[in-house]
Amino acid sequence: MRAVRFSALTAAATAAALAAVTGCTEKGSSGSDRVLEVTATDDKCEVSKTEFPAGHVELAIENKGSKVTEVYVLFPDDRIVTERENIGPGTKQRVTAEVKAGDYQIACKPGMKGDGIRQDVKATGGTVAKRDPRLDKAVASYRAYVQAQADETLPLAETFAKAVKDGDLEAAKKAYAPSRIGWERTEPVAESFGDIDPKVDVRADGLEEGQEFTGWHRLEKALWQDKKIGAAEKTLADQLITDLKDWQKRVGKADITPTSMANGAKELLDEVATGKVTGEEERYSHTDLVDFKANVEGAEKSYALLKPVAKENDAALVTELDQQFAALNTLLDKYRTDPSSYDFTSYDKVGDADRKELSDGVNALAEPLSKLAAAVVVK
Repeated sequence: MRAVRFSALTAAATAAALAAVTGCTEKGSSGSDRVLEVTATDDKCEVSKTEFPAGHVELAIENKGSKVTEVYVLFPDDRIVTERENIGPGTKQRVTAEVKAGDYQIACKPGMKGDGIRQDVKATGGTVAKRDPRLDKAVASYRAYVQAQADETLPLAETFAKAVKDGDLEAAKKAYAPSRIGWERTEPVAESFGDIDPKVDVRADGLEEGQEFTGWHRLEKALWQDKKIGAAEKTLADQLITDLKDWQKRVGKADITPTSMANGAKELLDEVATGKVTGEEERYSHTDLVDFKANVEGAEKSYALLKPVAKENDAALVTELDQQFAALNTLLDKYRTDPSSYDFTSYDKVGDADRKELSDGVNALAEPLSKLAAAVVVK
């Protein structure tokens, strides 16, 4: 889920990841017409040019403010083209995106709240250059994957909602984590719509002013902290299914490109670093390792589909990614309570030293994964 409260562990994990990523920001030419320099402060979002050629574009982002920020490229209807979250003060990041001709906005969100400070920009020229056919196949396969995840999630969520509506506390607890796996595997695609994620996956500390607390985490709180199911929770269960059906209907039509797949994989690792490793995402149920595993699986799916092209462009990067995915999956397997299922140790039983080991594993993967989008751009 997008909103994050920065604990000491979160800050340390993110700082380590961003420090590693910053090392790659010096590559490329800042004078290129395909590089947009975005300077974010606490009250400004400065963009080096408001028009640029359609096609592959790089955002060279620098946060000169005092707050953690996010930077988005948005369609006019607020759908997300690409994003980079959790950009710490004094850090730089570089994001590669594929942008068709048209009007867009670049938004900086200091404090990761609100609609952000926005600048109108335009991508000019004809259509995006013809892609490697393998990348078109990767996009088609990934589109089928995200649709399948939504289709498989709905009956699991309906089982969860039914247990809530039946007032069966234990059955609802048992059904909660499985109902979230498909969502967590494909969360960046769901977030790209802008309006679904705040309804179904918001945390209490991520609420915007005037926003109602709904969705999975509101029900999680009722089940584990409040230990009761009332009329309000039963209504919320129905609303969750309505919102997930909306997601299921729309997800197959999402705007997906090879670079959005690659950037989405990185976003999933950011989700782990800022929510799961800290124990903040599932603060009541402590089912964070289920989400953690699903995030890693979703990232690995995108990577696997893009790997043939990435390997030709950057074989060393692919070798490192293979090693780091394998290492992180091996580490996660230590916490499986049943090797054949999605049962994991309750995260409140995982000590600080083990959490640090998990955090280090995430950071070791996140750094090379941040380079995947550039590796699938036609050279």
